Amino acid sequence: MAYWLDHQPRMANSRPNEKIRKSRAHRGSFSSMPPRVKQTTSVPIGEFFERHGEALSMKLISEKQGFDHLISEPAPNRPGLALAGFFSYFAKKRIQVLGNSEMSYLKKLTPAMREERFLRMCERDIPAIVVARGIEFPQHMLPIAAKYAIPVFTTKLVTMKFLNLATLKLESEFAPTTTLHGCMIDMRGIGVLIMGKSGTGKSETAIGMLERGAALVADDMVRVRWANGELTASAPALSRGYIEIRGIGIVNVANLFGLASIRPEKRLDLVVNLTPHTDQNDVDRLGLQPKSYEIHGQSVPLVEIPVAPGRDTARMVAIAALDQQLRRLGYNMADEFNDRLMRHMGNG
Repeated sequence: MAYWLDHQPRMANSRPNEKIRKSRAHRGSFSSMPPRVKQTTSVPIGEFFERHGEALSMKLISEKQGFDHLISEPAPNRPGLALAGFFSYFAKKRIQVLGNSEMSYLKKLTPAMREERFLRMCERDIPAIVVARGIEFPQHMLPIAAKYAIPVFTTKLVTMKFLNLATLKLESEFAPTTTLHGCMIDMRGIGVLIMGKSGTGKSETAIGMLERGAALVADDMVRVRWANGELTASAPALSRGYIEIRGIGIVNVANLFGLASIRPEKRLDLVVNLTPHTDQNDVDRLGLQPKSYEIHGQSVPLVEIPVAPGRDTARMVAIAALDQQLRRLGYNMADEFNDRLMRHMGNG
């Protein structure tokens, strides 16, 4: 408290309730490992079906072929105009979805014209065809798709629901991904990315938070992607659920703390940078100077916590997470104290 009063600026034009605020954005890396950005430009239809087929209620009704065809645009397409014979600006790089309108139109065509229109669409090297609403696909048209090795799927979902869900899945697949060195924790609904140079105790801090009811998302390698309007962190499949503790080795978190202690992914809400204790006076002690860490062009609130012998770093990170939760709800403890002090100065 004395530090706050000693460092309160004395300006002639200072007024009650005037807030001192300075925002700084950090774009670099706090660790020795530089961030690596990966941009996906295409996804094989086979991999898409394997990862999302169950969620999209997709079922293969053709021969298992053409699974190496590439989806090159993150959205499905309804080929109504193409089936009518208009192929200008045809989105051939997308999954083609046949709904009730497209199938009803095909049924009104003569068998010869129906096959001719379907053939012209298939010969454009489309990645796959999905028939929505569980509508029965004409068996005599399957050999045409097989000729061009195009897999045909069916789904029981209505057309618009499938289009919306598939678009979300594709946007997630094509989202830019950055790999950062740190430890990602879910602390009471707040996603916290703990960063810092090697040896600052990131994993040990994470273990301390797990003992307080947090859940581990990723350790060492944290993949952060920007999709559907938010930053989401996850772990590589190989290291998911494991954490490395120096002097102990690799630890299976679920075996020690239970299944509730791991999360497959979590929205990123806060970045905590663990800094050496050599110069603690350079660290913000008031909370009135918001800092941010930039990932994929998005600013994430940043808190810097000095590490010192005997200091409970896990508790400090937990408090920072709870403070961030209050700030998201519109309550700022530092601003509250600042307002109180300004009123006191104005009345004094």
